[in-house]
Amino acid sequence: MADYQIDNVDLQILEILSKNARTAYTEIAEKLIVSAGTIHVRMKKMEAAGIVKGTEIVVNPIKLGFDLTAFIGVFLDKGASYDNVIDELNQIDEITEAYYTTGGYSIFLKVMCKNTENLRLVLNEKIQRVSGILRTETIISLEQSIRRKAPLQTIKTK
Repeated sequence: MADYQIDNVDLQILEILSKNARTAYTEIAEKLIVSAGTIHVRMKKMEAAGIVKGTEIVVNPIKLGFDLTAFIGVFLDKGASYDNVIDELNQIDEITEAYYTTGGYSIFLKVMCKNTENLRLVLNEKIQRVSGILRTETIISLEQSIRRKAPLQTIKTK
């Protein structure tokens, strides 16, 4: 089912669910003037095709005491270290995202910490001790100004 072609109805379903993943299929069906069964079947097809990979809850990290977000550029000693480094970084709970990148950094991390002391410990005691990491560069975020999903409205259908 990997060759599933989405249409405008699928895009409308995704648009509604990307705004609120808890929206009931019956509510979506009413908005789109189709049956709830149609929504259910289309969602199952999009899941099978890998277009939809589940749902998520968005937690406010600040309310849980994570007041500091930082981005860390990781320089590897050699490209061949990547797989081992990622395996070790995956064990560090404060790392919430990791990207294999081009440009100056080999890996770009998003890290959430309680404060600067926690960040210092994560850097010194965890990240910089990973074998294969040559050095790191840290950028502290002052504010998240934009957070959104993929731009579904820009997708063209047949």
